[in-house]
Amino acid sequence: MPKVQANGLTFNYEQQGSGEPLVLIPYLAADHACYAFQVAEYAKHYTCISLDLRGTGESDKPAGVWSTELFADDVAAFIQALGIGAAHVSGLSLGAATGMWLAAKYPAKVKSLSLHSAWTRSDPFLKTVVEGWQVTAKALGSVPAMVIQGIFPWCFTPELYAAKPDYIQALADFVRGRPAQPLAAFQQQSNAVIAHDALAQLGKIKAPTQIGFGRFDLVTSTRFADALKGGIRGAELLVFEGCAHAPIYEKVEEFNQKTLAFLQKH
Repeated sequence: MPKVQANGLTFNYEQQGSGEPLVLIPYLAADHACYAFQVAEYAKHYTCISLDLRGTGESDKPAGVWSTELFADDVAAFIQALGIGAAHVSGLSLGAATGMWLAAKYPAKVKSLSLHSAWTRSDPFLKTVVEGWQVTAKALGSVPAMVIQGIFPWCFTPELYAAKPDYIQALADFVRGRPAQPLAAFQQQSNAVIAHDALAQLGKIKAPTQIGFGRFDLVTSTRFADALKGGIRGAELLVFEGCAHAPIYEKVEEFNQKTLAFLQKH
C-alpha cells in the first residue's frame, strides 16, 4: 500500500482506476477498504483514492484532540501531497462531515461533493448514540466487536438482518479482517463526531453537491436534510428507500448507479 506524508503525519491509501481523481473519505472506525463495493464500480470511470484517516488503518495515530475540521485539514494536505489539483470528494457519515469542512475551507480542492448519511451539527440524540458506542467499545475492549454489536444495528434495517443473515455475517467477517482501530483512537475519533458542527460552514461550499440519506436512518436521519439542502446552494437531495445508515451496503447497485450519475454530470 502506498503511503504519503501530509500535515505532519503518514497516511496510508489505496489508488485504483483511471480518469479524474475521486477521493473517498471513510466513516467512523473504518479504513480505506470500507468503500470496496463502490470502488469496484467507480474505478471504471475515475481514479479512486481511498485513504485511512488519522487513527485508522495503517495511518498514524497521534495523541490529542481531533475534530472533523482537523480531518479536513488532513485530507486537504493529503490531496496536496499527491499533487492533485481538484478532486471529486465523497464521504459517508464521518466521511461526509469531513467533506463539508474540506469543501468549505479548501474550495479549490473540491470539484464535486457527495455527502451521504451526513449531518450539520451533532444534536442530543446523535451524541447519545455515539456515547453508547464509546461505552460498548470500552466494555468489549475491542473496536471491531463494538462495530458489529453496537454500530451494525444502526446501519442496517431489520429486514436486511432477516433476509440476508449470511450477508450480515460476511460484513462482520470483513470488519474483523481489517486492521483493528485502537480503543484510544476510536475515543478520539468518536469525540470528533460528537463535537461536529459545520452549520456555519455550509454557505461557503461552492462545489456541486449531492446529499444522500437512507429513509430509515435514525442516527443521521432526514431531520438534517432541510438544513443541509438549504445551506448548500444548489444541492441535490437523494433518499434511498428501504435503507438505514449504510445504503452503500444495503442498496449497493442503486447507490452506485445514482451517485455515479451525479459524478458524471460534473
